[in-house]
Amino acid sequence: MILDLLTLPTLHARFATDLDAALNALEGDGALPRGLDRRNVTVEPPRDASHGDLATNAAMVLAKPAGTNPRALAGLIEPKLTQLDYVEAVEIAGPGFLNVRLNSKIIRCELDTILTEGADYGRSSIGGGKTVNVEYVSANPTGPMHMGHARGAIVGDALATLLEYAGFKVVREYYINDAGAQVQTLGRSAHLRYREALGEAIEIPEGFYPGDYLIPIGQQLAAEFGDKYVGKPESEWLDLFREKAVAGMMDMIRADLALLGIHHDVFASEAAVQKAGRVEAAFDRLRKEGLIYEGVLEAPKGELPDDWEPTEMTLFRSTEFGDDQDRPVRKADGGLTYFGTDLAYHAQKAETADMLIDIWGADHAGTVKRIQAAVKALTHGEKPFDIKLVQMVRLMRAGAPVKMSKRSGKFITIADMIEEVGKDVVRFTMLARKADAQMDFDFAKVVEASKDNPVFYVQYAHARIASLHRRAVEAGIVLPEQPDLSLLDDEELALVKLAAQFPRVIEGAANAHEPHRIAFYLYDLAAAFHSLWHRGNDDPSRRFLVVEDAAVTAARLALADAIGQVIRNGLGVMGVAAAEEM
Repeated sequence: MILDLLTLPTLHARFATDLDAALNALEGDGALPRGLDRRNVTVEPPRDASHGDLATNAAMVLAKPAGTNPRALAGLIEPKLTQLDYVEAVEIAGPGFLNVRLNSKIIRCELDTILTEGADYGRSSIGGGKTVNVEYVSANPTGPMHMGHARGAIVGDALATLLEYAGFKVVREYYINDAGAQVQTLGRSAHLRYREALGEAIEIPEGFYPGDYLIPIGQQLAAEFGDKYVGKPESEWLDLFREKAVAGMMDMIRADLALLGIHHDVFASEAAVQKAGRVEAAFDRLRKEGLIYEGVLEAPKGELPDDWEPTEMTLFRSTEFGDDQDRPVRKADGGLTYFGTDLAYHAQKAETADMLIDIWGADHAGTVKRIQAAVKALTHGEKPFDIKLVQMVRLMRAGAPVKMSKRSGKFITIADMIEEVGKDVVRFTMLARKADAQMDFDFAKVVEASKDNPVFYVQYAHARIASLHRRAVEAGIVLPEQPDLSLLDDEELALVKLAAQFPRVIEGAANAHEPHRIAFYLYDLAAAFHSLWHRGNDDPSRRFLVVEDAAVTAARLALADAIGQVIRNGLGVMGVAAAEEM
């Protein structure tokens, strides 16, 4: 035996370490060259469960740099793995894959590990304490949070929790777009509501924000200032009313996000970035490196030379970092472009983080390359930066799309949605598809009690498990102090094997920045549990509770408890509470 069974907490990590030790031994024997890159060596369940419990591509990955063929290398690795006392058999498959069958002892050991680790089962240290800045939501503060914002908010929040669970230090950040024309319009709209609160009949012009959500802000302004700014020129009140309106809207936004269980650590202001001189500082850094210059852009594709009037602007050499063209950071009139401020803001974030992640709506796809280029330039490529694009959600009611418009003030807010279907349903549903895939949110289907509704299916599995101990007491079953896990059969141990994949799923989801993988996994785990539950429909002896056999009942309750624990841990990462009863 290479490694004691209890040295590492989880099955996959244990085997991966033993595989690494086997490869080290081959290097020591001279059968493998030293220092081969093993980063692409994987340990995962085979696609077909009949092929075994684990599979590794080690021989396939290392054969070529080792100057041998995969099957020959697999033949050297196989005996090293076979001697592990928790390995039942190793088979060389196809061109050189290694399929591994584990004995029941290690599976029962993993079940015990799940119960022992409890809420910490699945936690990982792959993050190494590195700081990750996750920026998400960052909606313009011109209205309450509506369902168009919910998906990105939930994806970002779940990703932040997932990264923490995987050992990263996470900073949750919201970028307040409080500079520019939109917030100026917000200030003017608030002034109208201010006058209305003082008794004036108002008419909201086209292009202003007409929503009733500005009425309380107008009332607050009236209470604070009286009629001081009635009939006064815009220059006397616009900046003040803009700041007050933004502050009021951000209070509203924070409250709405809290209904989803979302709380940010940092709220960064676009206006503050500009006021602090961050923009010029970033430009100066890049100008010294020859990456900011005064120049003229080429005519856009489709424009004829005669129709294009070249104008000199301040440009960033984004083409040096993979972008299609250089990008303006200042307009011809000297005003900042949105990209110019965004560049400086990312420089600010990079000062205190080892990695940056932005969660953006899919409508911002066209600006991805330029900001990636900027971050690469600002950090000299030393700090990883990922942008996750989130597709919009189409709301459905009675088979028809629900139309929303912030401009007209007609939209379904997050508060409305949570009141109707509940926070946990909204969060799970938004994570039940890949973030970059289109999705429909059907008000009827998300609360439907059926297998086709993943929220219900996973929650129902946990509720069933939670009911077992209560029912055991009601049935008068006196359980032994320690369950005898050797009484579990092959079908039951197969469920443990699936539960044992949870730590690997966590690490894979964290590395890929894809929290939806947790939802997919939990659905599969719930399906396997429900299948095991249903076998007792025809044969009472195969139920989880067997009144006449307390020993078998205790073993099966331990199994159920372990599955319930994994479901709770996964739902916790998603920010969803586990249902105790349904």
